[in-house]
Amino acid sequence: MKGRRTRDFVPFYVPPTDGREIREVTDSIRSGWLTTGPKVGLFEKKIAQHVGAHYAVAVNSCTAGLHLALAAAGVGPGDEVVTSPYTFAATGEAILYLGARPVFADIDPLTLNIDPDRLTRALTRSTRAIIPVHIAGLACDMKAIMSIARKRRIPVIDDAAHALGTEIGRRAIGAIADMTCFSFYATKNLTTGEGGMVTFDDRRMAERVRRLSLHGLTRDAWKRYSRAGSWRYDIVELGYKYNMTDVAAAIGLAQLTKFDRMQRRRRQIARRYTRLLAGEAAYETPVEIPGTTHAWHLYILRVNPGVLRIGRGAVIEALRDRGIGTSVHFQPLHLFSFYRKTFGYRRGAFPITERESARAISLPLYPGLSDAAVNRICEALLDLARRHRR
Repeated sequence: MKGRRTRDFVPFYVPPTDGREIREVTDSIRSGWLTTGPKVGLFEKKIAQHVGAHYAVAVNSCTAGLHLALAAAGVGPGDEVVTSPYTFAATGEAILYLGARPVFADIDPLTLNIDPDRLTRALTRSTRAIIPVHIAGLACDMKAIMSIARKRRIPVIDDAAHALGTEIGRRAIGAIADMTCFSFYATKNLTTGEGGMVTFDDRRMAERVRRLSLHGLTRDAWKRYSRAGSWRYDIVELGYKYNMTDVAAAIGLAQLTKFDRMQRRRRQIARRYTRLLAGEAAYETPVEIPGTTHAWHLYILRVNPGVLRIGRGAVIEALRDRGIGTSVHFQPLHLFSFYRKTFGYRRGAFPITERESARAISLPLYPGLSDAAVNRICEALLDLARRHRR
């Protein structure tokens, strides 16, 4: 393959939407329910059933879900919450919203997930919660994490932004931790455009998160404009404006009808990438853990050091020149200027996260990606490896 620009661009992501989403959204508009209404309730019920949880509360983002889950767990000013530095901004921000401090534990270099041994060493008397992050849809070692947490009576709140469809044995992420927060952002395996969900087995926690998600209003205040509702309601605590709309839930309901098929296609694409790239010494392909189901939200390829004369950044630019979109998941959270200025972090604080982040490239992965496009991406990567080998 020649290194030239092409008009035939392969985007990093294309949302898999069709007439089903249009019909569901149209139905919402015609019903008169544009904000939180019956479709939200149905979507909550179906997500809870899908993951095997007893309760689910829909919110307008996973960030909101993490914020509310931490608040419901009693996290407040001066507390510490242990999480991974290999994550998106939202994980740390949700902790900071409550005046708590994010405490980082470095990752396992194979999985890119938080290392349970390092997590243990990060715990202090001030630790009030643990947030595992299931990177790319690969499950964290939840058996070890839950054991650590139970011994110390610390709640576990899953950041499952990537992990709808992830399973450990026959148990889905969403029914293992004390609370689990999913993202339905536009690029996720299931999308509502913007949106999120928190799942629980504890009824009281679910009721508190629901109350906090809509101004601290009493339970059925969202019905106040319907025949079944009342203008009378109470505000029982300080809350937020984090509720999901029926229009968003309509998209989610349509997506759920084809979720299993979309997941099968994601697995096919991931396995094709691995089959075509695994023999090339310049790259490290992502792992699957026996006994778990990978959701394949992302396919994170890593550039092996010392093999090529060019680095990760040059590989990304060369792929762009050949009409292939990519992304990077993630830049280390502790190295952003806000964290360096606020907490005094310096390069070298979490060396595994820094090393693995510096060589990661997320390749296109979405149900509509054709085998021909996957072949083209792999041919480009293999050609770059041949051209730039040391």
